Amino acid sequence: MAEPARPIALIPAHNEAATVGAIVAQVRQLWSCPVVVIDDCSSDATAQTAWNAGATVLPLTLQLGAWGAIQTGLRYALRQGYRTAITLDADGQHEPQDIGLLLQPLVDGQAEVAIGAFPERASRARRIAWSYFRWLTGLELEDITSGFRVYNHAAMTVLVSREASLLDYQDVGVLLILRRKGLRIVEVPVAMQPRVLGASRVFRSWWVVGKYMLQTSLLCLARVGYNHLPPAADD
Repeated sequence: MAEPARPIALIPAHNEAATVGAIVAQVRQLWSCPVVVIDDCSSDATAQTAWNAGATVLPLTLQLGAWGAIQTGLRYALRQGYRTAITLDADGQHEPQDIGLLLQPLVDGQAEVAIGAFPERASRARRIAWSYFRWLTGLELEDITSGFRVYNHAAMTVLVSREASLLDYQDVGVLLILRRKGLRIVEVPVAMQPRVLGASRVFRSWWVVGKYMLQTSLLCLARVGYNHLPPAADD
């Protein structure tokens, strides 16, 4: 393998003690890569369970949400010298055995970012949101909110910037920033499992969906992804 010879897996977690240990163990067993769990102020045994399973645990003193936790993990990965980062959820939806499918486009030089896509999982609310944001942004992606991703070094560097720190979610704003920087994004079909416990933080109710869509619409209208095409090369 080329650049992703030694990736690092980043798992944001908030009250995921029931599932995070198994996810950590699977990733370590299948891929022999370091696993970092960013504990987003859990009130249960998430941190201890992750530690017992062999993860490095980064405990946050303030609850930052999934994107803030991922960004913390990306900064840690860069400081430790890693050039490829895998992100996956702690709730058991993402299949660790599919990590290889996401790494392959980076190995082949086809993309800087690979997203594990499973559009069939979407609820009605999620499908409405996806369609709306595809129309608003011109993004040609089917599964906009998937947190199952692989970033190469260039993408990691972009996403630890101050600009990316202003975002609340890891989906549309992150994708627009990556696009504006001229980074290539591909989707890779993967399987996903139903959430074991709890509900999506964004799509758990129509009220939360409405708030999310308003905030993200304002972000899009602020032209976060403007001038997204890379500059033309000099002749």
